[in-house]
Amino acid sequence: MSHRAPLPELGAEELRTHVAELLARSRARSLALTDAVDDADLVAQHSPLMSPLVWDLAHVGSQEELWLVRDVGGRAPLRPEIDGLYDAFRHSRASRVDLPLLTPAETHAYLGQVRDKALDALERSPLTGRRLVENGFAFGMIVQHEQQHDETMLATHQLRSGAPVLHAGPPPAAAPIHGPREVLVPAGRFVQGTSTEPWALDNERPAHLVDLPAFVIDTYPVTNGEYAAFIGDGGYDDPRWWTETGWRHRHDAGLAAPRFWERDDDGTWWRRRFGVLEPVPDREPVVHVCFHEAVAYATWAGKRLPTEAEWEKAARHDPSTGRSRRYPWGDADPTPAHANLGQRHLQPAPIGAFPAGASPLGVQQLIGDVWEWCDSGWQPYPGFEAFPYPEYSQVFFGGDYKVLRGGSFGTDPSAIRGTFRNWDHPIRRQIFAGFRCARDPSPLEAAAGTAGER
Repeated sequence: MSHRAPLPELGAEELRTHVAELLARSRARSLALTDAVDDADLVAQHSPLMSPLVWDLAHVGSQEELWLVRDVGGRAPLRPEIDGLYDAFRHSRASRVDLPLLTPAETHAYLGQVRDKALDALERSPLTGRRLVENGFAFGMIVQHEQQHDETMLATHQLRSGAPVLHAGPPPAAAPIHGPREVLVPAGRFVQGTSTEPWALDNERPAHLVDLPAFVIDTYPVTNGEYAAFIGDGGYDDPRWWTETGWRHRHDAGLAAPRFWERDDDGTWWRRRFGVLEPVPDREPVVHVCFHEAVAYATWAGKRLPTEAEWEKAARHDPSTGRSRRYPWGDADPTPAHANLGQRHLQPAPIGAFPAGASPLGVQQLIGDVWEWCDSGWQPYPGFEAFPYPEYSQVFFGGDYKVLRGGSFGTDPSAIRGTFRNWDHPIRRQIFAGFRCARDPSPLEAAAGTAGER
């Protein structure tokens, strides 16, 4: 995305052009992910954790029809008989393969019909006067929804067997690391969430003040090399590092390393990445670990995971001005110099690869590369209001969900910002998730206002 003006500053025609470009880009990505495999692969279930790729593809069209064609456009339903098939709340992912789904050819035809009418709705909508369309919200919601499913389909590709079908260039080379491995975030209030971001989703709202004590946070996510040291020290075999729930899951699931890792007879770690078997790169952020593994590593390291509020303060708060930024680097949209986003690379970048994306305190790679587990449950902010439907956020509040922040290499720039919130079950490892650590400062560090070298 370019360094465009904030949406409220765009004129109606500029906004329509911008929305049309984002709709086209999200659809191009969806088609690239599905055109990469044959029809047999599209209708297959590659993991009970994931839907068949053809279900995801038709689902994004179904949601686009419901919101942009029927609601915004006021048009009659195109295929009302398929609504139930693509309702994510009616059918578990594991059961969707047995549904009478549209064929790949029917899905492509349906997507084309929906998009034609959605673009007509975009042309005719005033993009103001109604909350759903103000600043193009409904269109932005659909862009983000499709990009989220694109990342889900990317995770399905990681789970499928067979020869590689996706290709991308390598991420930027590792840069020399200067400065401390962790920094102190001073105590005080900051603004969490947003009330002004036009396309922010309901769970990001409203903006509210949060008062936090000082804390120390890692300047980079935990790397593969650091995580391998935890494994080498017997981290998976020592219950001291695990919570009771985590230790039980570690045994029940047979966890011994991040998902997709394997060790050869010489003790070298290898990983399978989109069909390619390769040595595990030491300086990349570790990925495909669950919340329980992240907690165990942090405890072993003498630290803990940050809370969601701590993560967001580290990512957005500018101590010099007292305001919260849209992104760690400022208010401008991400560029390739800021973060590893948008499936430009099919892996995290080495730590230190994006110095331009640093926060005011020098915390790096908070956006992109890997989703970061936070030690917070999935809960609404004070004053939360479900909009435009409760099934996006509200029905998931509570339970055992844990928050993830920051996006991954598979997250599109249109679907991430400093306030964006994600959540999943703490046992999930197929997602592109890693973590960074935090800790409470010593009295000396808190008094000095800096963190010690670690």
